[in-house]
Formats: sequence, structure tokens, C-alpha cells
Amino acid sequence: MADARPRILYVSDLAYPARGRRYCDEDILLTSRLRAEFDLALCHPRDAAALMDAFDAVVVRNSGPVLGYRAEYDAFRERALRQGTRVYNPLTGRADMAGKQYLLDLSAAGLPVIPTVDRAEDLHRLPGADRYVVKPRLGADSIGLRVVTRAALPALADGTVLVQPHVDFAYEVSFCFVDDAFQYALYAPDPARRWELVPYEPTVRDLEFARRFIDWNGLRHGIQRVDACRAPDGGLLLVELEDLNPYLSLDALEEDRREAFVTAFAASLHRFLDDVPSH
Repeated sequence: MADARPRILYVSDLAYPARGRRYCDEDILLTSRLRAEFDLALCHPRDAAALMDAFDAVVVRNSGPVLGYRAEYDAFRERALRQGTRVYNPLTGRADMAGKQYLLDLSAAGLPVIPTVDRAEDLHRLPGADRYVVKPRLGADSIGLRVVTRAALPALADGTVLVQPHVDFAYEVSFCFVDDAFQYALYAPDPARRWELVPYEPTVRDLEFARRFIDWNGLRHGIQRVDACRAPDGGLLLVELEDLNPYLSLDALEEDRREAFVTAFAASLHRFLDDVPSH
């Protein structure tokens, strides 16, 4: 029918046990609001491939670390790409969606990223530090993260892990974008309590930093979160660019900013559905 509303399959793991946050609250809020403009059904990420053919688009939100259902996610991704299924965020993301290689590439290119290597022969590229962070290339949500001395690095840096200096940062800050439009920023004033977030008013320089990575990723549609830390020299360093299923911490926002985000999200979905894919 000409007046039929778009059908959205919204993917979320409502039971994912995130530390310090409740993913389900965020998706309950968002789906309750999106239903005003879309016909919407919600499913677990393991079920997305089997259900998606009945919908106009699949929206991947708080689906949890892909590490927990790697085979199912790979099958979903392969089928969606083969069939031309519309997935939001689009599957062309170059950042976390594609793994952690981008941190190595951006670091090697000299961009403002926490220095990162993955092999013993490249350890000389890292600055001197008392401690180093070692984490799996396929990890997420701090799974498998270790803090070690430099003496331990040669035996660990075998290409399956990322190695970074342990940065004594002042705080972490996250910048949220919908498409290429900045929405809000949040930060954790106490580094030991990284999920106790409050609103942050970014400077022009802060936004230039964040937008540099949004532009690099090149997604025309979608929600992205740029995570950074305030280094001892006062500058920002990229920690991660989350372009697959970024948690949004909407509960930390004041109501007007939260409402503005929901409006921007819905408008982005409409643009995404109206956009003619290029071949």
C-alpha cells in the first residue's frame, strides 16, 4: 500500500549483563518512540538473519559483543550483504564494525590515537611507560584486557592482541553523532568510575577532533560514538570509534537533549530508507 509505514527489525540483546549500565532500558525507550513512525519488531541478534527478509531495514542497536555469537553474526552479515538488505548502521563501517585494525592503521599514520601495535617487532614504536595494556584484537567491553610491564610484551605481542601504553588520562569523554551531525558529549570525571557519566560541553577543538574520525569513517547514515581520553599534555587521544552498536547512555542526558537525539535518530532512519543505494 502507498501509505504503508516502513517495517523495522530492531536488534537488541535485552538481557546482556553490561557492567554499570542497563542496555535494555535504552532500547525500551527508543523502540517505544520509534513505533510512532515505524512498524517495528524487536529480536535477539541470534535471530536477525532468520527474520530480516520480512522487513524494510534492520537496525542493530545494543546487541552485545559480537564475540559472544561470532558465527551467527558472520552469517547475518554475509547474507545481508549478498541480498542487499538495508542494515543500520550500514555494514561499510571501517572502525569497530570491521575489528580493531583501524587502531593500528590510524596509529601508524600518526593520527591522535593511543599508540597501538600488535607485533613484537613494532614495540619500538610505543613510547616508554611504566605499564602497558594488552587486549585481544577481537575483544570487546574490556574482555581479556591485561595490564603488564614492558618486559612481558615480546612474549605477548604475537599479532592476536593490541598493545598500548597505559595512559594516565584525566578523564574519558564520548562524542555521539547521528549521520555526520554532533548530538551530545558525555564524560566520566572520575577515571575509576568510567560509567558514571555526566554531560560535557565540548570546545570547538574537541569537536574538530571528533569530527575528524567521523569523516574518516565515511558512513552516510548511522549512529557513531567517538571515545577519547584527555592525555597528560591536555590533548585528546582516540580510544575507540564505535560504529557497530554504540551504547548511548541516554539516561545521563537531560530530557531536552535526549528528546533531540530521538528526533535525530528517527529522521536519520527515514533518510536511510529513502536513500537509493549505490551499486
